[in-house]
Amino acid sequence: MKLARLAHLSMALTATAMAVAAHAQEWPQRPIRIVVPFAAGSSPDILARIVNDKLSARIGQPLIVDNKPGAGGNTGTDQASKAQPDGYTFLLSVNAPLVYNTVLYKNLPYDPFKDLVPVSLAATTPNVCAVSNSMNVDSVKGWLDAMKRNPGKFNFASTGNGSISHLGVELVKLKTNSFAVHIPYASSSQAVTALIQGDVQYACLPPVTVMPQVKAGRLKALAVTSAERSALLPDLPTLRESGLPDIQAVPWFAYMAPKGTPPEVVQRMSREIAAVLKEPETLKRLQTAYFDPVGSTPEALNKFMVEELRRWKPVIERAGLKPDN
Repeated sequence: MKLARLAHLSMALTATAMAVAAHAQEWPQRPIRIVVPFAAGSSPDILARIVNDKLSARIGQPLIVDNKPGAGGNTGTDQASKAQPDGYTFLLSVNAPLVYNTVLYKNLPYDPFKDLVPVSLAATTPNVCAVSNSMNVDSVKGWLDAMKRNPGKFNFASTGNGSISHLGVELVKLKTNSFAVHIPYASSSQAVTALIQGDVQYACLPPVTVMPQVKAGRLKALAVTSAERSALLPDLPTLRESGLPDIQAVPWFAYMAPKGTPPEVVQRMSREIAAVLKEPETLKRLQTAYFDPVGSTPEALNKFMVEELRRWKPVIERAGLKPDN
């Protein structure tokens, strides 16, 4: 009887293995949806569309960007986490909805560490701290002096509560004992428009939306938020070089999948993304948009997210940040 049970178990395991192998060979059989939890024209949207061009050719099916903005990225990230885990829905999200919001929100409708599985860390980009021309400053020192002389007079924009564009400035405020009112926007393009119009006076936002306006003379760029100068923006100093130690707030972009997505599909998608990011044509387009491509394994992305949570949780708690700050 025991031998019969063992034989039955062996047959079941063999059948499962064959089914997994067959699924890997058959996938994909139809278009794949890439949920971007921000508006069209946002940094993750631009990244998704650049990568999709080549990724579609590699996997043999169209990849369709599905913009689901709202709640600082939580709306689309939540929808993706609850999608059918059949290998036909992926998510391209960013720092806040994937890590920081687990600290900021008491009742987050999803758990990125439990309801999603990592696929690939796709890229990073340094935020650019820029000011409205109306501030009449041309350095980080001038910017900070203006804030200290006029507490409460200035507003700053971000791409949403808990976004790195929000937390980075909050860290600056904390380090300099300065104050400004936070005004969140649905996307970086909306935040930049508000900055140009004078609705806000400064912001630290992705360069893909900031730098065209700087080159047109509509804004003044002061520094980047990365630890080192960016090779893509070599003329801009870091905040550290500008006299602000321990300030590093870099946006990153990661592909995720709903929990339960077949592991072989996750692994293949990860490999294909990494391959696309290394293609010369894609690399050139990414660098033109100020992205530094990465392309990681799922395991490396998981480790990275855990480290990000460990690094930023104390900052969020020490600053007393809430979703409506």
